[in-house]
Amino acid sequence: MEDDAPVIYGLEFQARALTAQTAETDAIRFLVGTQSLKFDNQIHIIDFDDENNIINKNVLLHQAGEIWNIGASPADKAVLTTCYNKTCDSRVVSCASVWRMPCDWETGSSHESPDDSAHNPQTLELLCHLNDSAHGNASSVLWEPMGDGKRVISLVDNHALLWDLQESSTQATVSSTVTLEGKGQLKFTVGKWSPHHNCSQLATANDTAIRGWDLRTMSQIYCIENAHGQLVRDLDFNPNRQYYLASCGDDCKVRFWDVRNVQEPVKSLEEHSHWVWSVRYNHSHDQLVLTASSDSRLILSNMVSISSEPFGQLGDDDEELSDGEDAPPSDKVKEPLTDSVVSTYEEHEDSVYAAEWSTADPWLFASLSYDGRLVINRVPRALKYRILL
Repeated sequence: MEDDAPVIYGLEFQARALTAQTAETDAIRFLVGTQSLKFDNQIHIIDFDDENNIINKNVLLHQAGEIWNIGASPADKAVLTTCYNKTCDSRVVSCASVWRMPCDWETGSSHESPDDSAHNPQTLELLCHLNDSAHGNASSVLWEPMGDGKRVISLVDNHALLWDLQESSTQATVSSTVTLEGKGQLKFTVGKWSPHHNCSQLATANDTAIRGWDLRTMSQIYCIENAHGQLVRDLDFNPNRQYYLASCGDDCKVRFWDVRNVQEPVKSLEEHSHWVWSVRYNHSHDQLVLTASSDSRLILSNMVSISSEPFGQLGDDDEELSDGEDAPPSDKVKEPLTDSVVSTYEEHEDSVYAAEWSTADPWLFASLSYDGRLVINRVPRALKYRILL
């Protein structure tokens, strides 16, 4: 049972921003934002044809500046956010904006010669800026998970601003803010909007600490003081277990937390040899966890002991016995499955800054390294069938 070979796509510019197109659940589609100081930056729309194992691309211009973060609307396939640097009065400022793809972008390159859209790319349409003059530099924008595309949070220095998008996302107003207070120049490095609790909770990281916030009261609800030995780089919530959170950082570790008891991590992984930039739970099978690092490697782990199915999927024979039935012999009692590294992917030659699962195919994921190499891989078939059967 051979696994499919990875599919590699090369951008001509450096890149570190990657997202799956969240609202697209039929086509396997990823968006990549470039980082070029000399040329106009671009959004590459990557469509993966899994039947033929090939990539189709479309390119859109993002003339505002080099892209550090990209996010896709959960409700409208054509709407996205970017955080980007631009030069203003000889200083660099970080901005955040909401954009719409041109309505006819899909009629582009896949039907013409493959390079046409790269030579004559269309330009993104600006819907609105998420810039609040009272606050500083935007580092990332988070869409409300499973929302109607009307609420986003931007992380700006030591503030988290909750925005309401109105008039088809052409107007944005700040409805509430969270401010990180303390000594020194505190700054949010990353955040994740929880899909649980009616989307009323936010987790943020600053330096080595992770904090949880209640968005209804804009107050702190938990704090993990020294979650990592060095800077925390990324966070992700378990989609099936509401109190479980994964984190990764510059101490080369990936940690899993139960936010009801933050004294100790539930589990720690130390498989990478350099900073870990990205951690992602699979959207359906939460035992599958992807981590990406500047050791140039992407690692897929099977964290089954802390997943929602620690004994694997319960089949028909595992249902409760009706009266009068004999209990199964003791050797049929299921043991919890053990955690393991499933695969280490080494197709990258530079720091891997981002990894994302497809929203259309739960067994497929993409990773992006700084040299502009996007690699699409699949969960090994043997593991896929072990999870399903």
